[in-house]
Amino acid sequence: MSGTTNINSVNSVNSVNSAPAMPQNGQKVDMRTWIAVGAGMLGAFMAVLDIQITNASLKDILGTLSATQEEGSWISTAYLVAEIIVIPLTALLTRVFGARTYMMATTALFLLFSTLCGAAWNLGSMIVFRMAQGFTGGALIPMAFTLVMLKLPPSKRAVGMAIFGLTATLAPSMGPTLGGYLSEIYGWPSIFYINWVPGLLLIAGIAYGLDDEKTQWSQLFKTDWLGIGFMALGLGCLTIFLEEGNSKDWFDSGFIIAFAALALVGLLGWIVTSAMRPEPFVNLALYGQRNFLVATALSAVFGMALYGSSFLLPLFLGQIAAYSPMQIGEVIMWAGLPQLFIMPFVAKLSGKVDNRILCSFGLLLFGLSCLMNAYMDAGTGYDQLLASQVVRSLGQPFVMLTLSNFAMQGIAPKDMASASSLFNMTRNLGGSIGIALLATSLSQREHFHSQRLGEAINSFAPATQERLAALTQSFISKGYEAGMAADQALKAIDGIVRRESYVMSYNDGFFIVAAILLACIPVLWMSDKVKSPGSGGGGAH
Repeated sequence: MSGTTNINSVNSVNSVNSAPAMPQNGQKVDMRTWIAVGAGMLGAFMAVLDIQITNASLKDILGTLSATQEEGSWISTAYLVAEIIVIPLTALLTRVFGARTYMMATTALFLLFSTLCGAAWNLGSMIVFRMAQGFTGGALIPMAFTLVMLKLPPSKRAVGMAIFGLTATLAPSMGPTLGGYLSEIYGWPSIFYINWVPGLLLIAGIAYGLDDEKTQWSQLFKTDWLGIGFMALGLGCLTIFLEEGNSKDWFDSGFIIAFAALALVGLLGWIVTSAMRPEPFVNLALYGQRNFLVATALSAVFGMALYGSSFLLPLFLGQIAAYSPMQIGEVIMWAGLPQLFIMPFVAKLSGKVDNRILCSFGLLLFGLSCLMNAYMDAGTGYDQLLASQVVRSLGQPFVMLTLSNFAMQGIAPKDMASASSLFNMTRNLGGSIGIALLATSLSQREHFHSQRLGEAINSFAPATQERLAALTQSFISKGYEAGMAADQALKAIDGIVRRESYVMSYNDGFFIVAAILLACIPVLWMSDKVKSPGSGGGGAH
């Protein structure tokens, strides 16, 4: 895109959104604008962080609320369902209330429901409060993205996108770390109360950095409420289907079949009603633009890999290595911390180098890090995982920043909010798909490996007989009777078989993620050449 086109686009945004005049390309951005953008980023980080932050503390939460592991899965599912529904609504709600009022109000409600989550007295109350927390916090993710596009001139958007990329990739890595530390030191309610610090800073930053806009209640009467209903039904049921499918044996469950059918009806209804209206509440026709389609498809894959790897590794460390939540956090944080240093370099490079090259490099590094994790054994721990975590953290910024550039290339100013909503919604959906895929793979591959190992380890094999004899003698020496010692020896062998089958299934999971990431590299080259407008780059070509 040329500089002139970018200037015209910015001016068009002003007319569409009735916002104050924004700096044109090359003009200096004042501190007030940077504070508003920074506050938006803080909100996106907080909202993404809260998806993952309960994972490390789930055992403690379930113990307090007297809930089972299966029931406890709804604590995360409720948040994700509400978040995925509100993201496409953000553009509409911003038009109605104005960005300043909407962001301040939704953040205040998010803090209220976060506090109620920490004070939940049973599982039912926790699920209701988590759903409300997701509905109020989910809007903060696309709003941060939209602020970058509307408030910053093209020459500064690479910096804004870099900061947004950090919120999207750093938060899932830091969630288990922060959750583990807070739970171990202050108890699990503190993982919800901690939101008050960034939340109050966000409200103050937005109050200072954005101008107030007139409320346009008339927008609510012109809105496609039928389409919104179909969207909420489709996305909500799809998320429940993905999150709960594995624990309920997928299509062997009437519950899952019902939600799959409702998801299909809702999504098809949303597409049809959107196509029939001249001004839908979110513009699904953007998927017809090649670069946007490729970028959102790869964003879904990136979400799948990002949340999938953040799902597998803590499980492995807790189940196989018997790490505490705090120890797990110390391993996971290395997938996040180096990004703070690499992201500015990537932002500068994105204005000078074809973003397809940078994104391919990022996908290659991310895929390589997963391949490094595909050869773990029962003794793998912090030292062995450090290198793969660092490689992962080096690759993720290259992917996130460049995909944002691809998605926004050629998007009309009036569609910026829709594009932001759809791009972020797709990444979150990808995360749900990734976790569902890997949870199912983990169960199925564990059964497969357990059967294969069981066939090899039978009571007639000389090696098995020698091992059983040695273990029996070991238990006898510890004071067990001969019969009981033999039983304990068999249990020990069975435990080893199960442990090794789980290790193999975790390795398979990482191999699947690596294969999907590497397979995306050729798909990426179907898009047009793109550079960030800043750093002297020529924009999009």
